[in-house]
Amino acid sequence: MPDIDDIRTGRHCVFAMHVHLVFVTKFRHKVFADWHLSRMEAIMLDVCRDFEAELVEFNGANNHVHLLVNYPPKVAVARLVNSLKGVSSRRLRQEFPDLARHYYRANKLWSGSYFAGSVDGAPLSVVKQYIEQQNRPG
Repeated sequence: MPDIDDIRTGRHCVFAMHVHLVFVTKFRHKVFADWHLSRMEAIMLDVCRDFEAELVEFNGANNHVHLLVNYPPKVAVARLVNSLKGVSSRRLRQEFPDLARHYYRANKLWSGSYFAGSVDGAPLSVVKQYIEQQNRPG
């Protein structure tokens, strides 16, 4: 079960939904330095706020980034990902022209694919057992 601090409330629901996202650069080019990642974290914090989501953790290397995002059920993960990748790509290429030289043909910072994994829950076997053990009305 999630920590009590991770449980959020909406108008008609109580939720604790987290997703682990991984984005890789186009062609796996090694383009990021520490200052790129610091600025990217700030950009992605803003995008998450716009979606009423919380960027819980962020880190990266020279060719990929990892995000842990706590998001509400009304948000589609695909929409969140598209916004995170689109806004960060556009702003980083504007603010750091050195990034653009790696992508003079593609004009894109990120690969078209991404990894998204759900986190912060019990294993499926435990959830199945819990549901099976519920008392059905007779």
